[in-house]
Amino acid sequence: MVSSIYFFGAGRADGDATMKALLGGKGAGLAEMSRLGVPVPPGFTLTTEVCTAFYAGGGALPDGVEEELREAIGRVEKIVGGGFGSTTAPLLVSVRSGARASMPGMMDTILNLGLNDAIVAGLAERTGNERFALDAYRRFILTYAGVVLGVEREQFEEALVTARRKAATALKIDHSRLNNAELERKVPDSALDPEALRGLIARQKEIVLAATGKSFPDDPWAQLEGAIHAVFGSWNNQRAKVYRKMHGIPESWGTACTVQAMVFGNMGDDSGTGVAFTRDPSTGERRFFGEWLPNAQGEDVVAGVRTPHPLSKGGSDDERSLEVRMPQAFAQLMEVQARLEHHFRDMQDMEFTIQEGSLYLLQTRNGKRTGRAAVRIAVEMVKEKLITQNEAVLRVDPGSIDQLLHPSLDPSAPKEILARGLPASPGAATGEIVFTADEAERRAAQGKAVILVRAETSPEDIHGMKAARGILTARGGMTSHAAVVARGMGKSCVAGCSSVSVGRDIVTVSLYDDDGRPTGSKSLKAGDVITLDGGSGRVYLGAIPTVPAALSGEFGELMAWADGVRRMRVRANADTPHDARTARNFGAEGVGLCRTEHMFFDEKRIEAMREMILAGDKHARHRAVDKLLPYQRDDFTGVFREMAGLPVTIRLLDPPLHEFLPQEKAQLEQMAQVLGVSVAEIVRKNEELHEFNPMLGHRGCRLAVTYPEIYEMQVRAILEAACDVAAEGVDVHPEIMIPLTMTQRELTLMRELVDRIAEQVFSEKGRKVSFHFGTMIELPRAAIRAGEIAEHAEFFSFGTNDLTQTTLGISRDDAGKFLGAYVDLGIFPSDPFQSIDVDGVGALVELASERGRAKRPGIHLGVCGEHGGDPASVTFFEKVGLDYVSCSPFRVPIARLAAAQAALNAGTHGGPKATD
Repeated sequence: MVSSIYFFGAGRADGDATMKALLGGKGAGLAEMSRLGVPVPPGFTLTTEVCTAFYAGGGALPDGVEEELREAIGRVEKIVGGGFGSTTAPLLVSVRSGARASMPGMMDTILNLGLNDAIVAGLAERTGNERFALDAYRRFILTYAGVVLGVEREQFEEALVTARRKAATALKIDHSRLNNAELERKVPDSALDPEALRGLIARQKEIVLAATGKSFPDDPWAQLEGAIHAVFGSWNNQRAKVYRKMHGIPESWGTACTVQAMVFGNMGDDSGTGVAFTRDPSTGERRFFGEWLPNAQGEDVVAGVRTPHPLSKGGSDDERSLEVRMPQAFAQLMEVQARLEHHFRDMQDMEFTIQEGSLYLLQTRNGKRTGRAAVRIAVEMVKEKLITQNEAVLRVDPGSIDQLLHPSLDPSAPKEILARGLPASPGAATGEIVFTADEAERRAAQGKAVILVRAETSPEDIHGMKAARGILTARGGMTSHAAVVARGMGKSCVAGCSSVSVGRDIVTVSLYDDDGRPTGSKSLKAGDVITLDGGSGRVYLGAIPTVPAALSGEFGELMAWADGVRRMRVRANADTPHDARTARNFGAEGVGLCRTEHMFFDEKRIEAMREMILAGDKHARHRAVDKLLPYQRDDFTGVFREMAGLPVTIRLLDPPLHEFLPQEKAQLEQMAQVLGVSVAEIVRKNEELHEFNPMLGHRGCRLAVTYPEIYEMQVRAILEAACDVAAEGVDVHPEIMIPLTMTQRELTLMRELVDRIAEQVFSEKGRKVSFHFGTMIELPRAAIRAGEIAEHAEFFSFGTNDLTQTTLGISRDDAGKFLGAYVDLGIFPSDPFQSIDVDGVGALVELASERGRAKRPGIHLGVCGEHGGDPASVTFFEKVGLDYVSCSPFRVPIARLAAAQAALNAGTHGGPKATD
């Protein structure tokens, strides 16, 4: 029989680091550390297969698991010398989730499991520390009641506040005007004596009984079974679903569940707990980085309830650093972190506990990092000979480098600083203050930029953190929930801003001068605008201007390695010379889509365009388009100059004509006066051009079939510009693209039109320029008949935006109303307008590519829809063998890296081989 449980401890383990799919990241890491001899409390992992069976069985553990569970607990008991349920030598355990992909804080964890009144008394006697035993019990009841029994946390928080106020009275602290946050600072957990804790525990049990109708469970085995059920159940809680959707984690993976002997960081001043990174997760700097809290459990650090202290000396808080307070444990931690990074060959994120001076590692995993840090770490590890260049390319998430490409605060702009906190996740963010995750999501959906301001965030806030531009917390450190999740999302975050007090609907900021003297306070309400600088930890009042991003040398090195192995070219969608310049600066190898309609909306041009639309005959239309010709020619000239030596694909006019006509009364009257026609005539023309479904109406090459004058002018503008630029000595490569083709005959007519105008232009200019003629494949019929269309087309560019709409029969503009449900229910694995529908739309791309190549072996194939900048879609396009992808200028580096990773994973890469 295949085991459902994998044991680790005492230098041995059933599993190892290669078994993440079965043991989850946490279980695999613990197994590997145990094999390495790292001090790890013993335990065992219930596999992801057990989780899958749990759901398949309607929420019941599979047969045989309970027997394995008891056997595994027995093995732990032998190592620690205690008994699960024993009142004389109690063994307590933690029960923690752990998926194969890191999901920090999204699922549930339960600590101190295995306690009841009798066992608490035995633990107090064994440790000689009654306060510690009672504190462990009240923590366990609080967590278990919420996670397993589903009791709302609010009543427990009220009970804790009551206990703090009683303690404050006993300590002669005036608490009458203190809010809950201030009270917690004055009366921390450690100020609650055994009597106060006993009263709190009694109140917690009353809350459980009232909420559930049952007493809090006393049987450790029942507690354990309930906890395992809850951990597996948390795989499908709302925050986990949101996180999986954001990061593309399949629901089918499930989570593992690790049960591990407890070690205690809250046994006194010689104990503590912390989180550490082998490198700085914000900058990538090679320095040991992290935080710890004395006399605390891990939940205190991760939750951000208490502001932690640094691990190493070198700052203003040296006296409270772990290096000063516990030098022996610090030295051991330094040795372990170096060994783990070298062994795993990646930056590690570790959780540790120190119990009465002894160090224990509770977790190691590849640490989440910002895009900037990911690039730096990958490049420096190559130079340190830890990884190869190809591994470095594969290490960096293409989506994360988007963080490097956006503006930062203008250093010369005037700023009014409100507060300083910890620089938890770099980047600038401006927005309106909101106080709840729900409000952040609601206002962001209205198009508002928002900053989520919280005392501290919790996993339940994940949807609001996603919607917000940035996150500001009053509490927490660099390893708090807010910091870790914000870095993973690429969101600006300022954490641990202690001068900020967050109320229900107002935030109060205590102001200080440069010498730290208080100068007053300022109150801000929802809707007020603030700016975060996540790189410095500063919070500013109002909106601050930004300056363009400055890319590091490591970024250039990594992209050079990526360019050396990728097969597909990367172009940009660019409509103006400025767009083209930006794209080229980001490494674009040409323009894959220049949309000519965007050039017509200038005030002077739109008049001529409207005149053409209203023209009564062919000659009048010619007179109107002749006015547009010099504008179009100048546009193309600028783009050709910027893209000297590189191809420029220009799509001829695509949208329906009614989009260019005014709709409001004042605009109609102004247009009538300019054009010398009646308002009624313009209204009549509007009605004539009105379409019930313009996406499928009179647009694309259908316009040229009925009004060839438009395309004649555009082709002339393209080729005249090409001739003029070529005369300057610029190497120019125009590509003329016909949109919305569905039949061979349409393309025959368009080819004849283009060739006729080309002959005229070259004769007039006295020179020729070579150009390519091709079409967009954006209709299913065009994909199916790609062979005959390729007789006239020298290239295909897949317009996957429209191809998705026409294949699925879904309007992109209306899909937001229901596509979310389709993704949630697994009908689509992801939004098909963001990541290509491989089985449907992708199948048409593959079919058209095969049939096009069969007819014209040298045909050039590319993509110019938004999918060209989506890493998952780029992987598919590599599989199909397309020649290039095209995307917006700021996504060009993302596409370059994604194309390199796709080539490496598919084995289609070229360039230099990996070096040791």
